[in-house]
Amino acid sequence: MTAAISPPGRVAHLHRPRSGDPTQAQAKAAPRSLESRGRNWVVIGFMGALHALALLALLPRFWSLPALASLAVLYWITACLGVTIGYHRLLSHRALRVPHWLERVLATCGALSCQHGPIDWVGLHRHHHKFSDTDPDHHNSHRGFWWSHMGWMLETVPAQGAVQRLTGDLANDPYYRWLNRWFLLLQLPLAGLLFWIGSACGVGGWALVLWGIPLRLVLVYHCTWLVNSATHRWGYVLHDSGDCSRNNPWVAAVTFGEGWHNTHHAYPHSARHGWGWREPDLTWLHIRLLQRLGLASQVRLPEALVAQGSSRGVR
Repeated sequence: MTAAISPPGRVAHLHRPRSGDPTQAQAKAAPRSLESRGRNWVVIGFMGALHALALLALLPRFWSLPALASLAVLYWITACLGVTIGYHRLLSHRALRVPHWLERVLATCGALSCQHGPIDWVGLHRHHHKFSDTDPDHHNSHRGFWWSHMGWMLETVPAQGAVQRLTGDLANDPYYRWLNRWFLLLQLPLAGLLFWIGSACGVGGWALVLWGIPLRLVLVYHCTWLVNSATHRWGYVLHDSGDCSRNNPWVAAVTFGEGWHNTHHAYPHSARHGWGWREPDLTWLHIRLLQRLGLASQVRLPEALVAQGSSRGVR
């Protein structure tokens, strides 16, 4: 079943989360409660190993300008082009349209972030918006900062059962099905490329591998997770979104504009999250560039933003 997505154009109304979910109702009827969910030892082991390798990358022997450059470039490719534009504003909310080949490129950049494949990422994100900060929300901020930041993923996630019915539009694409299953393997050719570049530059292949993969992944992870945790705790509220979302400038600074989270939760299908010059949205600037290159169309904005004239000279 395909998730309900509004037609392209202006986004008229505030979004309000729901409070119930059939999947959760079934889970509550089970003998064990949601509070006693099992640990996900695969994720715990993966995260532990990745953070250890990230600390190893910080040893002085691995520091170099090429290593720093690999981190910066891959952070932009995976966090901005991949997660923020590709997984989030394009695939999850259909806030814009791009050619199919470019959509796949952006989804592949998202898969390089190792935040799971596009189908699972989008399904869980759509589920979060439906039930934000209510019991069914898998990273409900009412359960505490640690839980919403990363604790939720260290246990089994009941919302995973809703992914299939929320992602029919993506599951029909064989490439997305493949990417959803094999996204981890993308790190192997990337590691080979980084090792070759590092060796050719004379700084050591392992230096670029460690900075370009584990250190970069940990940085992208925690910055992304701050949107789930920090922006549901600190910041200011502009819209009655029905949850605890906040607009947070410092989270926006490290996530290419994703920190304007209260506005996003109020108007989730908007391609622009920051309203006006006081809320810089670097992802929106990327989308505008795609528009000018003829690579983005049907870009959606809230009627309230258009009426305010905040998009003057941008539309």
